[in-house]
Amino acid sequence: MAVMLGLAAMQGVMKMEEAIDLLERALSHESAGSTVVSPKYVTELGVGAMRVLVAADTQAGYCAMKAYHTLKNVGTRYVISLYRLSDGALLALLDGQLITDMRTGAASGVAARKVAIKGEVSVAVIGSGNQARTQLESIASVYKIGKASVFSPTPANRERFAQEMGRKLGIPVSPAASVKEAVHGRQVVIAASSARSAEPVLRGEWLEGCRLLCAVGNTRKQFAEVDVNCFGKAALVIVDSVHAFKEAGDLLAAADAGVLPESRRTTLAQVVSGATAVPASGMVTFKSVGTALQDLALAVRYYEHLGDREVQGVVDDLGSLRSPVRETALTR
Repeated sequence: MAVMLGLAAMQGVMKMEEAIDLLERALSHESAGSTVVSPKYVTELGVGAMRVLVAADTQAGYCAMKAYHTLKNVGTRYVISLYRLSDGALLALLDGQLITDMRTGAASGVAARKVAIKGEVSVAVIGSGNQARTQLESIASVYKIGKASVFSPTPANRERFAQEMGRKLGIPVSPAASVKEAVHGRQVVIAASSARSAEPVLRGEWLEGCRLLCAVGNTRKQFAEVDVNCFGKAALVIVDSVHAFKEAGDLLAAADAGVLPESRRTTLAQVVSGATAVPASGMVTFKSVGTALQDLALAVRYYEHLGDREVQGVVDDLGSLRSPVRETALTR
């Protein structure tokens, strides 16, 4: 019988380091040809949209589907269905809110593990919500952070982020009055904004001295969170899925501008496997759109941790609501 795992049951079960390890393992399976990862299937609903992602990992023995819908003035709900490949059995239905935040942060952590930076690292975060938080947590699990800055267009939000994340991670986090101020001189820059515009919020000309840029906020064709220079000046552009080149407006604009030659772009799986070497210097840009393989890797572990303890039946926080106010990045 399938179990239902709600948001509250999953809180605090998995640490970020474990999530990064799980994604690295799944990506090694991808590089070995043992996985299938779908693009996002999008259905417009008039009052919002439904998105569906599917992945299978034959080496792990599971497949998963994530379905999530965003309704105008309501918010987003995520549900993940986990299946066993040997007999097709439905094992679990899981709330996908925490998994989405964790795997998005963990994907940047996988990239960071492959981009060497000596000594204490300075970090900037653009955005102040849920995914911005897991992004900083992930980077802090890889590098020793000396200082961090955060920009959000709402002063109260950036002040709260600085206080709460500084206390949680034990690092100095300072609010900045602009994106340009936040990223100035920072070695790692995280773009996890909720901006919905074709006008980028981050420009490559501001990234002097940046070694790693993680752009995770935009996953839609009509928007761009970072400009073409963020890709054009990069020594290497890494994506978490080949589908990103058709899904993200940032990448589409960069391709149209002719700044994304095959020689300077690769996938995270190829980096993990060693098929692509990360340059020893210069900026590396990691563009993440999210995949069901990432959801699958974490869903399996939550099921292994909780599946034999969770009561079957009604779970109040399955498909929990993320309101528009708390939405950190464009839905993934």
